[in-house]
Amino acid sequence: MTRPPVPPFTQESAVTKVRLAEDGWNTRDPEKVALSYTTDSHWRNRAEFVDGRDAIIAFLRRKWDRELEYRLIKELWAFDGNRIAVRFAYECHDDSGNWFRSYGNENWEFDEEGLMRARHASINDLPIAEADRRYHWLLGRRPDDHPGLSDLGF
Repeated sequence: MTRPPVPPFTQESAVTKVRLAEDGWNTRDPEKVALSYTTDSHWRNRAEFVDGRDAIIAFLRRKWDRELEYRLIKELWAFDGNRIAVRFAYECHDDSGNWFRSYGNENWEFDEEGLMRARHASINDLPIAEADRRYHWLLGRRPDDHPGLSDLGF
């Protein structure tokens, strides 16, 4: 299975790859998201290590069962060959109505088919008041006219 764009990345194809990843995660559909990763993909997410698509699906189900009304923005930070670095921020709330904005960085490595074989994520959480939310689009894909991270001052 090929998942364009494929490496080696250009500025344009790296930006496209990042936006496609953002769009996928904003679906909050673990099975759909997992198709972007190799069957033996290796992740570090915070202090958790995840190996393979089945484990990715289980991880994402747990994540989105806890992180309600999840909305994510990713931005390209750097790229080279088959690697991309991104920064991101997302907002969500827990089942008690407590809102959070989570900030982080990810390092990605892709195979020749454009599937991600490694993902290393470092993430920090900031409790926020509901009134301080900045991501108000309807759930799903971020609208093209919604500001990105740099435009929001993150």
